[in-house]
Amino acid sequence: MKDQRNRANPYARVHSPTATVSSPAMDPKIWSRFPAELLEHVLSFLPLKTFFNLRSTCKRFNSLVFSPSFVSKHSSSLPSFLLLSHPQFHLSFALYDSYLATWRDLSLSSLSAPTRPSSSLLSASNGLLCFSLPSSFSFLVCNVLANSWRVIKFPFYPFAFDILSLISTPFGYSIFTVSSRSNSNITFVFYSRTNSWREFDGFEPILSDNYHEKGVYFNGCLSFTTPEPFSVVSFDLETGKWERSDAELPNDLTFVRLVSGGGGEEGRGKGKLYLIGGIGRNGISRSMKVWELSEEMGKWVEIERVPEMMCQKFMSVCYHNYHHVYCFGHQGLICICCYTWPEILYYKASRRTWHWLSKCPSLPDKWSCGFRWFSFVPKLYASV
Repeated sequence: MKDQRNRANPYARVHSPTATVSSPAMDPKIWSRFPAELLEHVLSFLPLKTFFNLRSTCKRFNSLVFSPSFVSKHSSSLPSFLLLSHPQFHLSFALYDSYLATWRDLSLSSLSAPTRPSSSLLSASNGLLCFSLPSSFSFLVCNVLANSWRVIKFPFYPFAFDILSLISTPFGYSIFTVSSRSNSNITFVFYSRTNSWREFDGFEPILSDNYHEKGVYFNGCLSFTTPEPFSVVSFDLETGKWERSDAELPNDLTFVRLVSGGGGEEGRGKGKLYLIGGIGRNGISRSMKVWELSEEMGKWVEIERVPEMMCQKFMSVCYHNYHHVYCFGHQGLICICCYTWPEILYYKASRRTWHWLSKCPSLPDKWSCGFRWFSFVPKLYASV
């Protein structure tokens, strides 16, 4: 009876602890003709980590994952995150999925790039991250999703800069830096399209009294705010020219920050430019408002006011030290942060509502400063 059962079911021996496991061979003549569109469909259901591990299995998978059809079909379905950096994280980051309202971890331990504990995250843009490599006087630009990276040597010694911004678009990326030397500002820009640095004259006076703030990419230019008397200046990344905006700023400002939204974030479309500022007297903010730049009217138009209780809480956590306040845009959100506080005050433009993003649950209570938030939107096509 045992032999008959085995003949009736040729795989019955697989369950025997001493038997050799066997499986039917995959005929390469059949599988080599498997339609590419079906393979793309199957791969789209895999977890993200497993999905990218397939790159090393064969050349076909590697090319298929980054094919134009696959990218156009699946890159919009990738989640986006608010990324929290802190010196104590040591090349690991906390990620907040604003859509699912969940926390995750991102570790760079598996990245083959030459990162070190001394490396710090400086800027992020459309799937690319820019780190400092002080020991080699270089920057590291990487796409964590694609496990690709590039080391870019700083153009002069010493390795010092006051402001740095990474700008990534579908047409390439740039690293913008401003360095103070001999009582003047010098602008250096790295262009990935030409793999070279260019030097430009700086802008006087200094751009900002807030070193946690980055340039805001809007309509092909990087925009900055200057210290009092407050103004907005822009640097054209193609021509290297500086211009001061003619749009008059609101009265009684105690601090100002810029945020871009819409098409301006990725270089497509017009986009929007927002101004976030404190209103008060004698350097003390009593309220915070949001303005949008109307290019047709050439002026800033007030669109929102931070609710009084939320404004009071934010002012109390930053102790009216506005040097630590910075802002950025993220997927329809305007995020207002403080370098010394682990929470985010954000405005959801689609619903016109204000919210607090509470502290990351895994963050130790003893960490009191050094919190840096970034918009992290993974991109398959973001090439280094």
